[in-house]
Amino acid sequence: MKKPPTIRDVAREAGVSVAVVSRVINEGTGPVAPQTRERVLETIETMGFRPRAAARSLVTGAATIGLVVTDLANPFFARLADRIVWEARSSGSQIVLMTTQEDAQLEREILDRLQDRSVAAVIATPTGANADKWTRLQELGVHLTFVDRWIEGLGFDHVGIGNVESARVATEHLLQQGHRRIGLISGPMTTSTGRERAEGYRAALDAYDVPFAPELLQGVSFRGDAGSDAAGMLMSLADPPTALVVANTAQVRNALRRIRDAGTSIPDDLSVIVFDDNPWTEVMTPPLSVVRPPVDMLAVHALEMVLSRLRGTATQGPRAIAVDAEFVPRGSSAPPLVAPLRTVV
Repeated sequence: MKKPPTIRDVAREAGVSVAVVSRVINEGTGPVAPQTRERVLETIETMGFRPRAAARSLVTGAATIGLVVTDLANPFFARLADRIVWEARSSGSQIVLMTTQEDAQLEREILDRLQDRSVAAVIATPTGANADKWTRLQELGVHLTFVDRWIEGLGFDHVGIGNVESARVATEHLLQQGHRRIGLISGPMTTSTGRERAEGYRAALDAYDVPFAPELLQGVSFRGDAGSDAAGMLMSLADPPTALVVANTAQVRNALRRIRDAGTSIPDDLSVIVFDDNPWTEVMTPPLSVVRPPVDMLAVHALEMVLSRLRGTATQGPRAIAVDAEFVPRGSSAPPLVAPLRTVV
């Protein structure tokens, strides 16, 4: 079965950019020379290209935007989705919300369905798979913006926190307190957040000439009880860590529950820093040191990115925005009770 022509096919055949074709389709969104406009319209007619209804609706200033998040059970993504919906209402846009539940196959099915829906743009947190499906969606003229995570090799707009710097700052705080055996529970290394937070962790160790110990780095799933298993494994090591950074937001509570059940005292036995932005982190005993992701700013930037693409006011190339996360030290991180052993020269 022959695939229907995409906006990229029309642009290539007419010898213009995709942005020019978009301006012709969405009259009033930008200047186009009369001869160029006529050539694009003739190409559209010849190829049988049918612009998406959602794209044409932009003339009135409204749009339907798909929002694909990985897990609404994760408070981070629940708050992110809520804020994006709230911001979209003020622009007159409508949000169609879908969740992949961190399942690459379900994500693939959702992307197939989005091809048939009248969405002008999609804001998404990808699982890290299905690069071909994301690319196809863009080829159909749907503007894409990744939020929190991104897929290497795909030239899409994306906005996220400075993961490398955030993990580096958290790890460096523990190093400055005297810790040398520091564990990290991060997301899967198949995700950009998992890789980048591991990179920041290792950069801090390198800066303090602390050898990297592979057993202290646990990249685990965002779903299930993987955080509990990782925390248990770290505490059972012959030489366990004296400090832990839980950089997998979805697994923070599971890791803390395992630490509590093991009778491990925070921070006397184990200093802890978590990537989280929940009010309960302040009322724990002791209050948790946190890396606070700026969820509201992520939502605002993600929506601004897609709207500027739809209005034709964005720059030509893909844009990347890294929003600074805030490190808040509290009582859960402290110097180790026993100083680390020093090598006698």
